[in-house]
Amino acid sequence: MIDYLLPIIAVLIGFLFVIVVRPKEGKALKLFLAFSGAFLLSLTVFNLLPEVYHQDHGKTVGICIMLGILLQIFLEFFSKGAEHGHVHSPRKTQTFPWLLFISLSIHSVLEGFPLHHHNTLVYGIVIHKIPIAIVLTAFFLKTKMKKWHIAVFLIFFALMTPLGTFLSENIEGIAKFQVPISALIIGIFLHISTIILFESSEGHKFNFTKLAVIITGILIAYIL
Repeated sequence: MIDYLLPIIAVLIGFLFVIVVRPKEGKALKLFLAFSGAFLLSLTVFNLLPEVYHQDHGKTVGICIMLGILLQIFLEFFSKGAEHGHVHSPRKTQTFPWLLFISLSIHSVLEGFPLHHHNTLVYGIVIHKIPIAIVLTAFFLKTKMKKWHIAVFLIFFALMTPLGTFLSENIEGIAKFQVPISALIIGIFLHISTIILFESSEGHKFNFTKLAVIITGILIAYIL
């Protein structure tokens, strides 16, 4: 049940944080993004990668990982980078952002697939979703979109990862494809987490605070 509830709670936390605190995009959010990137990357390396290669599927695993990277790059043509903490869409838009919604939904459904096989991965998804929800909420509040459009977007966005978990547990025969699906998701996570780490500082300059946050994320992921 925790695999279903925590991703929803993460989006709710991000939404409420923006409504209550009204934060400005700055150093604190970038540090949180750096932590989330390091944490998600570490969980992927420590948990997901060893499992898929332990199955000894040879180059199939590598091919699926690369396909996952390419799939995420393709999705970002439509999401404009929302998966790693920023949205580049016209702020005066009044129409429902279907391309953003569909691309984020595909991403979220896929990231829900391995959760019931990896108990600790759900915490990586939570840490990943909170800053995304913060950025999306802050962006939508600056647009001219109808409030019920914003509500529908965030509600369905919150439900997509649990939907992926539900599908992976209930679709008959999907266990046969667990390794290639996990490898595909590894590629998605690798791309997102590394992009977050590169983009979380201006000019990619050395920053001791950022380094400390990244190391903390790695250590916590290792302990879990």
